[in-house]
Amino acid sequence: MDDFNAVGLAEGFVDAESEEQVVEAWQHLLDTGLMFKLQGWFGRTGHQLVEKGVIEDKENRFGLKKV
Repeated sequence: MDDFNAVGLAEGFVDAESEEQVVEAWQHLLDTGLMFKLQGWFGRTGHQLVEKGVIEDKENRFGLKKV
């Protein structure tokens, strides 16, 4: 997954082949830190996805307590 396609899948201007591909895109945005360099809704949406367990914050960038 490259940055362009990850952003495109997250924003919806690149058509996803599956829901898993969209999840992979969001995971890529978090893992690379790119979501924190883009518009604020990327970070807010990423935070929600981590809270819901959809993606994993391996470096605990959001500072969430692990249960």
